[in-house]
Parts: sequence; C-alpha cells; structure tokens
Amino acid sequence: MRVVTMMDTLYEWFWWDRVWLPVNLTWADLEDRDGRVYAKASHLYVTFPYAIAFLLVRYLFEWLIGTPLAASAGIQEKGRQRVAHNPILELYYLSHSRTPGQADINGLSKKSGWSVRQVERWFRKKRNQDRPSVVKKFREASWRFVFYLLAFSGGLVALHDKEWFYDMREVWNGFPKQSMLESQYWYYILEMSFYGSLLFSVTFDVKRKDFKEQIIHHLATLILLSFSWCVNYIRIGTLVMLVHDASDVLLESAKLFNYAKWTKTCNSLFVVFAIVFLVTRLIIFPFWLIHCTWVYPTLQYPPFFGYYFFNMMLVVLQFLHIFWAYLILRMVKKFLFGNMTRDERSDGEEEEDDDEGSSLSEEEKEDSGHCFTNGSGVRTKEANNGCFTHLSFSANVCQTKTVY
Repeated sequence: MRVVTMMDTLYEWFWWDRVWLPVNLTWADLEDRDGRVYAKASHLYVTFPYAIAFLLVRYLFEWLIGTPLAASAGIQEKGRQRVAHNPILELYYLSHSRTPGQADINGLSKKSGWSVRQVERWFRKKRNQDRPSVVKKFREASWRFVFYLLAFSGGLVALHDKEWFYDMREVWNGFPKQSMLESQYWYYILEMSFYGSLLFSVTFDVKRKDFKEQIIHHLATLILLSFSWCVNYIRIGTLVMLVHDASDVLLESAKLFNYAKWTKTCNSLFVVFAIVFLVTRLIIFPFWLIHCTWVYPTLQYPPFFGYYFFNMMLVVLQFLHIFWAYLILRMVKKFLFGNMTRDERSDGEEEEDDDEGSSLSEEEKEDSGHCFTNGSGVRTKEANNGCFTHLSFSANVCQTKTVY
C-alpha cells in the first residue's frame, strides 16, 4: 500500500502543471474540446511497437533491396584472412582491449610463445577481420537515406502551407491551445519510432568513432520530441526536424556513392552536404529556431521549468552540431591543402602486414581513401575510394536526427 502511495505521489510530482506548463495553465486546458485535438503523453506508447516494426522493415529492406542494390553497384563481400587460433590472445582481445599497448604486447608475447611481431600482426588481422564490410555499410546507409528522404519530403508537404513555416512568431500564436493536425501526428510518431529503432539497433550497427555523441544525440532527440509533444511545442518541433533532415539526406546519399566509388558524384554531394549542414545547423538552428524558442515565448508568458529544460536540450544539440562541424571543416582544410588521408570521424585505419612487407588490406584500402583531390589533378589509388566510409551525422543528426 505504501509503495502504491509513493508511486502516486511521484506521478503527481512528475506531471505537476507548473513543471510542464506556463503559469495559469493546467492540463485541463489541453483536453480535447470544441473540435480541437491536443497531443497527449499516452499517444507516445505507440512508438514502441512502431520502432520494432521499423527494425523489421529495415531488415527486409536491407535484404530485398539494399543487398541487390549493392551488387548492382559493383560492391561485393570480400574474403578476409582468418587469424590463427590463440586462446591467450583471443581472451585478451575480448575481455581487455582490441588495441593493446606495447607493454601488454610484450607480456602476451611471453605468455603465448609468439614473437612480438607475430602478436602485433595477429591483433591487426583480428581487428580487420571484425571490421564491418562495405556491403553492410552500404545497406545501412541506403536504409537511412530512404527514411530521411521520405521524412524530409513529407515534412515539406506538411509544412509548406503553414504560417509558422515562414514567420517564426506564428509558432506561438495561440499557444498552447493549438490543435494538432494529422500530418503533425504522423510526422512526430514516425520520427520518434525511427530514432527509437536506431537505439535498439545500436549494438549491431556499424560503430563509429563518435559513437557516444551519437547516443547522446539520439537520446536528446527522443527526450526533446517527447517533451515538445506533451507540452504542445509541436510547431517548433516539426521545424527542427525538417531542418535536420535536410543535411542527413545528403550525407547518406554521399556515402552510397562513395561505397560505389562514384568519385565525382561523391565530391559534389560532399560539397553540397557541407554547405547545407553548416547553414542549417550553425545558422538556421541557433539564430532562427533557438531564438524562436528562447525569445518569443517570454513575450506571452513568464519562463517556467519546461521552457528552460527545452531550451537547454536544444543547446546540447547545438554543441553536438559544433563538434561535427569542426570535423567537417577539418576534412575541408585537409582537402584544400592536399593532405587528406582519411575521414576525421572514421575508426583508425589498420595496416596489414604480410611476409613480403606492409600494405593495407583490401577492406582498409576502401575505408582509408577519400574522394577528394587537392586540385593538382593527381589521384592516388586510395584517393579514388571515397570519403564517407564512417560518417554518420542525425541526426541524426541525427543519426541524427538527427532531426533534433
């Protein structure tokens, strides 16, 4: 009985009007009436089964469309040399580190009876063996490209005739008593379900260097979408999603052409992507959208906890945008000065040793190269292999989403 009472108390505190809504407003003001329909927290339960459905659709898409599409683009699975069985090295690899330091290598050499060079070579080959194939990366990128393209197109269709698409002040006109449209409902539900599916699939997706930032981005996205849904911040939420989807479409398409080794197309798409990303996430997002949520609401009601919370989460996303923009600009700098060797966001490239000397493995050659040249008209073999092997922004970002 005491536990039930405690849960009821926590529930009441969590949904306290003063936390979520401006002063003089209560949840009763957001009850459906007079033909107006408002978003409710209970609507979000459907995103869980929809996220599972997205995983199923993704599996079928990658199997029935992604794999044949990769084959038609000339991308094939490449055989990889299997490492020799060594229980001592495998135990360390699985339980300690994939990249042991020199002191650990020396210790493992003594324990296994192998030379230091043999141990180093074993770990390099093992890392190469476990790296995801280009076909897997192509399938993932094709799935995200299709979703972002449909989401961005659907967002444009849903928003192009709305007043707040052109005038930021209209976002708050009549707030919070703004009736929810059917297009807004599906835009939100599908975006949230998609990002939920990304979180569910994180354990078997290709892992990037910015893995932690991606997790933060996806969580912030879901928190922001859920919060904005509950307090009827839906108008600004749809604008933020649309702004983020714009660059995500270009990123995933650039990856596809990179994997297919369409160098010139990859070059062009990267330039467009970089411009769109910097404009949407470093200009439009902070100076239009965050300004809209930070300044205009205070003209209608005093700030409250939800106001500060929402803006704080937007600022978190902005810091992630700055982090990714920094990596993009580093790539552009290396491209301009002719010393581009690998993607700033990629995993470290491995060198594969054999008895005749050191050379990159076939898989690594595809990942280490970039589709940019330094303007001299000279291309190396690696330079023809593309620039987006490990890129994965949102959210997007974005994953992102990202999207938020």
